[in-house]
Amino acid sequence: MRNLRARRLPGALEAVTLTVSLLAGGSLGAGTASAAATPATAVQPPLSAGAAEAAARKELRALEVSFKGRIGAYAVDTATGRTIAYRSGERFPLLSTFKAVLAAAVLHRARTSEPGLMDKVVKWTAADLKPNSPVTEKHVADGLTVARLCEAAITLSDNTAANVLLKQIGGPAGLTKYFRTLKDPISRLDRWETELNDWNPKERRDTTTPAAMARDLRALTTGNGLHVKDRERLNAWLIGSKTGDARIRAGLPKSWAIGDKTGTSSAYGAANDIAVVWPGKSGAPIIMSVYTNRKAANAPADEKVIADTATILARGLGRL
Repeated sequence: MRNLRARRLPGALEAVTLTVSLLAGGSLGAGTASAAATPATAVQPPLSAGAAEAAARKELRALEVSFKGRIGAYAVDTATGRTIAYRSGERFPLLSTFKAVLAAAVLHRARTSEPGLMDKVVKWTAADLKPNSPVTEKHVADGLTVARLCEAAITLSDNTAANVLLKQIGGPAGLTKYFRTLKDPISRLDRWETELNDWNPKERRDTTTPAAMARDLRALTTGNGLHVKDRERLNAWLIGSKTGDARIRAGLPKSWAIGDKTGTSSAYGAANDIAVVWPGKSGAPIIMSVYTNRKAANAPADEKVIADTATILARGLGRL
């Protein structure tokens, strides 16, 4: 768990000790063929930001119809300020995407009011174990440091780790309070793992909107929501995530550095992914937030629709 196989971050995040470097992008040279040998073709001018967003929204509507569900998406290019939004103000279940903000809340607490918290060893009992706890189930006897619990909660979505971390900040209400410090009046956590995954379309508990979560993630991973060292630590955990290979990551070039946190429920096929994306060795990051659910209560989740949404968002922002 300690040695994350991940790509090296660009710019100010070079300090994060990750092991895989970005691939440098190539450039096209001038052609040498004569006009007689190669017929001239009209070069299409790039779409304006407004036209590109409209085109992306049209693609997302078509994707949503074939998906037989609902897609909520928000993406912002921090280099240009351009955005793509689709159902971005509608509520969706947080599911395990809350764990990224939870780790940030713990880092903030350690930095501002509880020195030594990250190195504190915490224990739990076998009765505390929840389904999908691949790390904590092996450490009932000896416990783990809070830092290791954050890593487990993000990289493997360990549910028991998330509950133990919630206890460090005042439970679900404590995380909702932290959302408010990020100037997010919408996102809320009401229940613990795994009850929070019991969702239906009328549920307001344990929900967010794609736009609200994207703004939170931007503040925490590229903005001033965290101390720079804590921001780098959070980004390293996100890049080390092992649960999202078939989601946002699958819809973008493999040479891009991507840190993400997924969420999944068996109810209404709900599946989510939020990500901070570096589309080049020195490129400013893109923030993506994708939330989905199906119309039928027993429908399966669809990871490919999240990957396809990521492709549409990147193309709409002019990055593909």
